[in-house]
Amino acid sequence: MKRLDGKLAIVTGWSRGIGRAIVEKFVTEGARVAFFDTDAQAAALAVLELRALSLSAEFVEADVTDESEVRRAVEGVAAAHGTVDVLVNNAGINTYFDATTMTEAEWDQVFAVDLKGAWLVAKHVLPGMKQAGRGSIVNIASIHARLTMPGMFPYAAAKMGLVGLTHSLALDYAEAGIRVNAVLPGWTRTRLVEGWFAMQKDPGAAEESVMQAHPMKRIATPMEVANLVAFVASDEASAITGASLSVDCGLGVRFAT
Repeated sequence: MKRLDGKLAIVTGWSRGIGRAIVEKFVTEGARVAFFDTDAQAAALAVLELRALSLSAEFVEADVTDESEVRRAVEGVAAAHGTVDVLVNNAGINTYFDATTMTEAEWDQVFAVDLKGAWLVAKHVLPGMKQAGRGSIVNIASIHARLTMPGMFPYAAAKMGLVGLTHSLALDYAEAGIRVNAVLPGWTRTRLVEGWFAMQKDPGAAEESVMQAHPMKRIATPMEVANLVAFVASDEASAITGASLSVDCGLGVRFAT
């Protein structure tokens, strides 16, 4: 039996990288997946690529920072398919701001995507989960919630907030049979990380420096993150809630205090 057989899942921000790997993993594990994204062109391409692998998922165009769109999207999925069993809040953006020059509008946009969006989708999924007496929410935070680096303000603050949201929801909904956990990827071979390498004066040297900082001398793949997300979302992790689980090739251990 597949790990997520019969489960209905919503995944946000899925078209590329970790989100894309999560959708592919979930479908492979037997889940029916509806994914929320704003990039219809990228989503259409991703759907075609999934079909080439004999996999399928449903695209729902929705901006997670807009409550009316979130409500419409969640209600549409529930009306078509029934109770949502799993929510993966993956939508997020990397940030490279200076605290003294970042504008208020830029700050609001970062927290709208990285934190508010996770709350909004959870807000509209939780009532159905509570009525069913079951559910699993996985918030994709970051190792930056525990340690960070210069030049990525205010990413750490947003991801620490997402871990705090995880703790609160885990406590508030545990008696309803709903589990809420966070997965904290470290450096992962995604478009965003490749873009960061490309921004450096010597991309090759920057990448080598990052590899050497990791005890495993490599960084994770998106599918390695997705493997953990699928386990945490599944009934195999039925005793785990309120946890923050890292996928970082040992980087957090090296810099642990």
